[in-house]
Amino acid sequence: MLDAILFYCFAGLALASAVGVVAQKNPILSALSLIVTLCSLAAIFGLLGSPFIAALQVIVYAGAIMVLFLFVLMLLNVPRREEGDGRRGVLKGVASLLGVLFLVQVGAVVAAQGPTPGPASYEATTQSVAQLLFSTRFLYVFEATSVLILAALVGAVALAKKEL
Repeated sequence: MLDAILFYCFAGLALASAVGVVAQKNPILSALSLIVTLCSLAAIFGLLGSPFIAALQVIVYAGAIMVLFLFVLMLLNVPRREEGDGRRGVLKGVASLLGVLFLVQVGAVVAAQGPTPGPASYEATTQSVAQLLFSTRFLYVFEATSVLILAALVGAVALAKKEL
């Protein structure tokens, strides 16, 4: 019973902070909201019996990747724009309409599925995760992600250097 209560508390926190990621105007606050989201997901993984995945979530995503994001954001030093244009109200209306449409679709899918089965039995040990990442079809995706992050960092440095 306590596990279910904690699961729903962390799920609610993850959803609220994910909305905060999108709703924030300040990119630094948005990145900090993303850290809260990632830590909430790590707690959910821990509650579901995958402590290794939970630790990876905190160390890799909330730690290393978010430090990289914050470094790039501070390196770019994006200026604030206070002036607004007339399209802001239209864009908010379209975003609200699309959000409601998304929620209706999610509700339809959940209602059509019926009762959900329990969690799948997968043992997320160090050996099984390493086997999936480094010796199967996920190796190329793993390497492509590292190249993409490197390209983003080089691009951020190039953009920051042009302004000087």
